[in-house]
Amino acid sequence: MKGSVVIIPTYNEIENIEAIITAVFAQSDDIHVLVVDDNSPDLTPLKVKELQGVFTNRLFLEVRKEKSGLGTAYIHGFRWAIEKKYDYIFEMDADFSHNPTDLIKLFNACAEEGAGVSIGSRYKTGVNVVNWPMNRVLMSYGASKYVRIITGMQIHDTTAGFVCYKREVLEAIDLNTIKFIGYAFQIEMKFKAYLKQFKIIEVPVIFTDRTKGVSKLSGGIISEAIFGVITMKLKSLFKNRKDYEIKNDTY
Repeated sequence: MKGSVVIIPTYNEIENIEAIITAVFAQSDDIHVLVVDDNSPDLTPLKVKELQGVFTNRLFLEVRKEKSGLGTAYIHGFRWAIEKKYDYIFEMDADFSHNPTDLIKLFNACAEEGAGVSIGSRYKTGVNVVNWPMNRVLMSYGASKYVRIITGMQIHDTTAGFVCYKREVLEAIDLNTIKFIGYAFQIEMKFKAYLKQFKIIEVPVIFTDRTKGVSKLSGGIISEAIFGVITMKLKSLFKNRKDYEIKNDTY
C-alpha cells in the first residue's frame, strides 16, 4: 500500500482514535494516516499528538479552528494529500464502522483493477449493515436507491463514506466547486468522478455501527442529501447544455 494515506476526520473521538489509528497501521507498514480534527473539546488532537511519537513520520494531524462539517474536513485532507503527492487517498470514519482490514480491498480495486474510485459498499450484495435500527437501514438504503435513479450512476451505495481515490481523480475534480458538507458530500464527490468518466468499482464490505462515541447524523444532513441531489443533477444538465451550445457556436 505504498503511496497511500487514510484521512480520518474527527470531532470528539477520544474513545476511538488510538484504537483506529493502531488498527489502520497494522494493515501495512507503508500506509500513512492524516487526522483532520475540528478542535475537539474532548482533546482528541492531544491524543493524536501523543501517538505521533509512536508512529513517527506516518501519523499526521491537521487541527481546524471549529466544527465545519465532514465535507470541508475531507476537502482539507484532500488538498493536503495532493500537495504531499500521495497516489491513493482514502476516506474513513474513526468509529470502526469501516473495518480497517478492508483497506487492502479498496487499494487493490484501484491499484490492480484500474478503478479511479473504489467504494466500500454496504449494498453491493444485499444489505450488509450491523447494529443499525431498521428505520436507519431503510433510510440509508432508500437514499442510495433514490440517488441512483436521479443521477443515473450505477452505484449501489452512493452515500458510502469508505472510499479510495486515485490522486488523479481528486486533481481532476475542482474541489472549490464542492458545495455539500454531509451525506450529500459523499454523493457529490462520486457524481463528479462519474461525470469525469473515471472507473468506479464497488467493493462489498460489512458496515458496523459505532459502539463508542456519538453519531454526527442530523436532520439537516439528511435534508441536504435528499434535496441537494436534485439541484446537483439539474446543474449538471444545465452545464452540459451550455457546453453543447458553446461547441455548436464554434461550427
